[in-house]
Amino acid sequence: MSRTIETKEHDRLALQADLDVKKTQPERNRLGQFATPTALAEDILRYAASLLPPTVKIHFLDPAIGTGSFYSALLKVFPKKRIAEALGFELDPHYGKPAAHLWKDMGLTLKLADFTQAAPSPRFNVTICNPPYVRHHHLQNGEKTRLQLRTQQASGIKMSGLAGLYCHFLGLSHAWMAESGVAGWLIPSEFMDVNYGQAVKRYLLDRVTLLHIHRFDPNDVQFADALVSSAVVWFKNEPPPADHEVKFTFGGTLFQPKLSRLVSTRALALEPKWTRFPVAGIRSRDGAPTLGDFFQIKRGIATGDNSFFILSEEEIDARGLPREVFTPILPSPRYLQQDEVLARKDGSPDIQRRRFLLDTKLTEEEIHKHFPALHTYLEAGKSRGLHERYLCNHRALWYGQENRPAAPIVCTYLGRGDTKTGRPFRFILNSSRATVANVYLALYPTPLMAREMARDPELLRKVWRALNELPVGILLGEGRVYGGGLHKLEPRELSNVPAAFIVDLLPQNSLPKRSRQLGLFAGA
Repeated sequence: MSRTIETKEHDRLALQADLDVKKTQPERNRLGQFATPTALAEDILRYAASLLPPTVKIHFLDPAIGTGSFYSALLKVFPKKRIAEALGFELDPHYGKPAAHLWKDMGLTLKLADFTQAAPSPRFNVTICNPPYVRHHHLQNGEKTRLQLRTQQASGIKMSGLAGLYCHFLGLSHAWMAESGVAGWLIPSEFMDVNYGQAVKRYLLDRVTLLHIHRFDPNDVQFADALVSSAVVWFKNEPPPADHEVKFTFGGTLFQPKLSRLVSTRALALEPKWTRFPVAGIRSRDGAPTLGDFFQIKRGIATGDNSFFILSEEEIDARGLPREVFTPILPSPRYLQQDEVLARKDGSPDIQRRRFLLDTKLTEEEIHKHFPALHTYLEAGKSRGLHERYLCNHRALWYGQENRPAAPIVCTYLGRGDTKTGRPFRFILNSSRATVANVYLALYPTPLMAREMARDPELLRKVWRALNELPVGILLGEGRVYGGGLHKLEPRELSNVPAAFIVDLLPQNSLPKRSRQLGLFAGA
């Protein structure tokens, strides 16, 4: 039997490759079709075996079976006599029909049908699935409503309208699970951080016993053709016990992770970002200071078209455009090598790659009257349809920009951990009057911080240095990560970074009286 299974898996891989080639990448992306690698499928089935009593008969379900990578692994991990039944669903006949032929007479019932439409039968004690990764905008409104209703009927949880199809697959499978049955879901880890994932997390905490979440190292993309960061979520179909703890692991394999931590479900219920674990510990709820207590953090300007609105000095002069309608703007982080930007006498940044943002509140009539060259330039932009783009079309003046004055500290918005420094994010001290585009986050001092900066001219520099010396894990714990190791920080996430180090730089009597009385700030 083992020899037969090895041969079948070899044939399945050849079939998978042949079928994938016959579909375009956009077609597969639209349907969320990303096959599970053999080694990973086998690792997942071995882990499922570790969660089950050694003699229990296996009733196996895969709601999105594809060509059968998990079924192949099932046959390799479990003796044939233990497998009572195996059922798989596949919506796409392009994969389903060849897979049905491949596995005929091998004990698999493969239904060429839509799992989300099927009538449930709660008898399966092993549910393993890599569901279709279809984003919500590929679901028509009528389909979203149907899925929300059926998922709520199956799991008791109403999914957000922004939830991807994989969330509905997970919720719908609840009605198919036997009591105390186990499930392993290979899904994008983004549900642990985003708003639409709240319903999934509520299901995992309230309706079942969440056992283990293993998050793969994002530098090790599980699917070469899908830039998503993946996780395997394990749970059992029974109410969670009191004082339950969930195992969080990261990197390596399910059995040999690089990092591991137990987190109580009580802490998880209060924590909005589960990807903090296992790298970070449970967040303090004692009112400890965060960066948002000292800086208001905003995303940089979204221009609508950087190539049109951001020009070099040479381009401005060549077109005869008036300098007074341009304001300096820092270039993309890749072109800004230094972490401290000094200013020239006119306040513009003293850097090599100098860029300037078209930024004026003049009406088109005023521009036509006073600056004909600029009017001609704007008309050229309109001929390209820039004024009709969503962002430009929703401004009072289609060429007007958001109010983003220069910030004394800016932070890169995206980054990778495989840089020379090993730090995905950079904090840049900005002494110029240059604003920033939305590839940066701008840190503006709060009144308290501004007051202390006036008292201590070196305070800002001290804070900047401390920010660049923060342990990488603190920033990563607040941000989010995508496949390939791309990290991102949103303004609110950066605001949540612990900032007791700033308190240590301030005199005690500078803190608000109530904060000192309550002891909200370290060192208060």
